[in-house]
Amino acid sequence: MTELKTPYYLLDERLLRSNLSLIKDVAERGGVEVILAFKAYALWKTFPIFREYISNTTASSVYEARLALEQFGSHAHTYSPAYEDDTFQETMRCSSHITFNSISQLEHFMPYVMEWNSDKGKSGECQRISCGIRINPEHSHIETDMYNPTAPGTRFGVIAEDLERHADSVLDKIEGFHCHCHCESSAEDLVDNLIYIKKKFGKWFSRIKWLNLGGGHLMTRKDYNVELLVKTLQELRSEYPHLHIIIEPGSAFAWQTGPLVSSVVDIVENQGIRTAILNVSFTCHMPDCLEMPYWPKVQGAETIEDAEGEISCKDDYRDKDGRITGYCYRLGGNSCLSGDFMSSWIFDHELRIGEEIVLEDMNHYTTVKTCMFNGIHHPSIVLKHLDGRREILRQFQYEDYLNRMD
Repeated sequence: MTELKTPYYLLDERLLRSNLSLIKDVAERGGVEVILAFKAYALWKTFPIFREYISNTTASSVYEARLALEQFGSHAHTYSPAYEDDTFQETMRCSSHITFNSISQLEHFMPYVMEWNSDKGKSGECQRISCGIRINPEHSHIETDMYNPTAPGTRFGVIAEDLERHADSVLDKIEGFHCHCHCESSAEDLVDNLIYIKKKFGKWFSRIKWLNLGGGHLMTRKDYNVELLVKTLQELRSEYPHLHIIIEPGSAFAWQTGPLVSSVVDIVENQGIRTAILNVSFTCHMPDCLEMPYWPKVQGAETIEDAEGEISCKDDYRDKDGRITGYCYRLGGNSCLSGDFMSSWIFDHELRIGEEIVLEDMNHYTTVKTCMFNGIHHPSIVLKHLDGRREILRQFQYEDYLNRMD
């Protein structure tokens, strides 16, 4: 194997398979289909592992739909806020399910789907497409507005009041509802949200064949109530036995499956605040840390929030006798963005240039959202196999940056 140098994302196959086993068990006991959402995880070289546990995926664009068909080996469950005329034919080629975000999109593109379905079988790759519409229950437990698809004025989905006015014309054309109102949410949240979904849209369930409950079901988190999830899904299936229930988590598949490994390249101090500058960037390689925001766990360190008592990042951490027991640092990204840093972590030693800094749980919503702002060296992607062997799945070079501008 080529020498492994930082920075790199490390994916642990053992941890990935553990998540996949749990997800498969939920699907089998709950009587539902669980599919992978590419928007959270799309490392296609690992798809052969996924195919041992699940059969389908969900796409949010024509490129993701192509990835589903050409790399995962099955047609995608596709949803997009808005399809476009010049790419819709390709979307149909790669999709088994297409969900429309609005009634106007449904009315515009449904003739294309009807023609496609009437011609199915004319070529070996032409499959029938099942259409649905996204519904908005106007209720969610998501606290961060950026991630809340049911917030007032949202651009996502049709509310019950609007569907009521167009019910017959819409329901004559579709076979399913798609509802996404979770984000790293609990089983208890699902129980509550289902009350609103059924109250607002349940009267039309008899006219559809499938119900997609979207993503955000973080069933692989340690404190997640898996048994409540299974029970809830079983009861839903019992109440509506004709419905095929689908859920499409993203984070749950890659949750806690590996870190981003970086190195300290410099240590600077300004007005008593020490910043360890890393050879990675929060804005480029860990964007959700700044967007959501959240503090990632750093191996061998604790955040100021976790420290006992109050402490300024200008101070070292001392015990009751005044002895230094920890050293406080900001972690800074290696980009020109002033805000490309996070504060602050306490280490049990003074950091050194060249020392590795391991940022935990960096496989979901990271590799799919990274960018090459400033042309910073992009982290490699490494798979740790069950036997401990580390395989570099992808390394990035200058040409990758160059070709993005071509």
